Amino acid sequence: MATIELLHVADCPNSEKALVRLRRAVENTMPSSTPIKSTLIDSAATAARLPFAGSPTILVDGVDLFPTDGRTSDLACRIYLTPHGLAGSPTQQQIEAALAPHG
Repeated sequence: MATIELLHVADCPNSEKALVRLRRAVENTMPSSTPIKSTLIDSAATAARLPFAGSPTILVDGVDLFPTDGRTSDLACRIYLTPHGLAGSPTQQQIEAALAPHG
């Protein structure tokens, strides 16, 4: 079973939206018992220890579901390219498509 984790910073306005979309996507593509761990990135040191690319970052088995070269230790929000332009979180459809190989 895959391990799914959402990395986020406290003041990121996109984290909750991403978590809602991630939960729905997991329900639609993964076994029903797949847990989602939510991890607060509260310091640059914590961000540096993890594959954090800005908030929110979605990991599956410790790997960024939307890989970039943009790892950061800054407590900053992340931007995603979506079919509708740049956004603060991926669409549910993007998350489902990225999760499908793991389900």
